[in-house]
Parts: sequence; structure tokens; C-alpha cells
Amino acid sequence: MSAAPSEPVEPAFTDPFVEVADTDVASDSVRLEATAEGAATVWINRPARKNAFDEEVIGALDQMFETLESADGVRVVFIRGVGGAFCAGADLDWMRRAAHFTEADNREDALALARMLKRLHDLPMLTVALVEGPAYGGGAGLAAACDMTIAARNAVFAFSEVKLGLVPATISPYVVRAIGPRRSRALFALGRALDAEAALNIGLADELVEDAAGLDAAREALIQEARLAGPAAVAEAKRLVERVTGRAIDHGLLSETAHDIARVRGGSEGREGVSAFLERRVPAWRS
Repeated sequence: MSAAPSEPVEPAFTDPFVEVADTDVASDSVRLEATAEGAATVWINRPARKNAFDEEVIGALDQMFETLESADGVRVVFIRGVGGAFCAGADLDWMRRAAHFTEADNREDALALARMLKRLHDLPMLTVALVEGPAYGGGAGLAAACDMTIAARNAVFAFSEVKLGLVPATISPYVVRAIGPRRSRALFALGRALDAEAALNIGLADELVEDAAGLDAAREALIQEARLAGPAAVAEAKRLVERVTGRAIDHGLLSETAHDIARVRGGSEGREGVSAFLERRVPAWRS
């Protein structure tokens, strides 16, 4: 649900480095800022609408994440909203248009959001939501689809779909994974808003900072931390979590995970990392 319009604030975007400069995104509603250190920040750029979703924003995010899937040198992807708001959920004009959709139209519209969230979830590098202000509905789902969320104290999370007679269907897989089924049932059923501290307490947020400056500082610290890890190992580690979640710890899982570490240990990045550690030098991916 959108909040009242405010004056746009234009961010100081820097020129993206070459590996992620070639994107198919033709919309100004999503912008990319990237650094030579391997950090990419995807900005939702609709501050007058509190960065609320519509078809254009969803399509542009999907294209941006598709580009980042294979972007060489990108070690961490941040998601952020321009103008002090993360994402206020569904844009009111989009909701008005959707009120006249057929069931088939609604299904295709929802699938576009679902595909975009899955593409974000599947990115091989660390993904981080930097949340300030509203993160409502699909905006809260966008944060939950990331690997971690850092929230400013003024952040507010809400799943208020039931108050419109709707359900948070497309975002539910990521929210339930983040906070568990019991808490999800209560939040989805009540549509209750959560402040940043409450979100931290239930696992919807991972870190809490004071303000936008705190988000900037946390971003810089994570960039440096992300450079310490082998990029192929990060992608493998994320896939590992998906494979073992919910599985019985039986002989099959023991064999599978033993195979995983043997394969990675014998790979070029694994050999380089262990050699660098034993030789007390910096591994190649940090040079």
C-alpha cells in the first residue's frame, strides 16, 4: 500500500563498472550503483511513491537481477530505496488497474512478481536489503528474499494484505523461511505492522542501525567482509543451505555433503584458499 507522495530526492549515482554496465533495463524506476570493490546497489527510484511496486518496477528489477546473475566481479548486492523509503508495497494506481483484471491477468501479474523474487533469491552472491522507512507487503517480501536485512530504527514492516481482503501469497515462501510458520500465520492473519526492533527479534531483520548513515556504514563494512570470501564458495554455500534445509540427517545426506566438501576442496578456488592460508598470503580473489 502506497504512502502519500513526497518530493523526489535524487541520489548521487556513480558510474557502474564495466562488468555490470551492460543491462537491458530501460526504466529509470530502478537504478544501479556499483564499485570496483565488487559491490552493486540496486536502487528502487520512485521516491514520490515511496518506491511502491508497479509492473514497470517489477520488470526492471527482474531484468536487473538477471544481469547480476552472471556479472563478473560482483561480490555483494544491496537493495535500497531512494528518498528514505524502502518499498511501500503495491502502488495505488497499479492496484486500481488490477481491480479490472481477469483471473488470468491476475495470475500473470502475480507470476511476474514471483519470478522476480525467485531471481533475487537465487543470485549466487550475498544479497542484503538496506531498509529504512516503510517495507510493506511486497516490499517486506523483497527484504525477506535477500540473504540478510539491515534495518534503520525508523523501518516499519507490514503484511497488511488481509485488511484488503487479500493474502501475501507470492512473498510467503521467503517470509515463512525467514521467521517460521507460527509467526507468519499470526502476522499474515492480523496484518500487524512491526517496528525495526520487533522485526529484529523475530528474524525478519538481522541487524539494527540508527539511521541512513548507519546503513551506509553497515554497507561499507559488509563490502569489506564480503571480499574475504571466495566468490565460488559463497555461491556453493548458498546452494548448500537450500539442499539440506528440511532434510533428514541420514546416510544419504551425509554422503551428499561429504561429496560436496570433497568436490569444493579439490576445485581451483578451494586449493587456492587453503594454500594461501598455509602460506600466510592473501588469496587470489582478494588481490
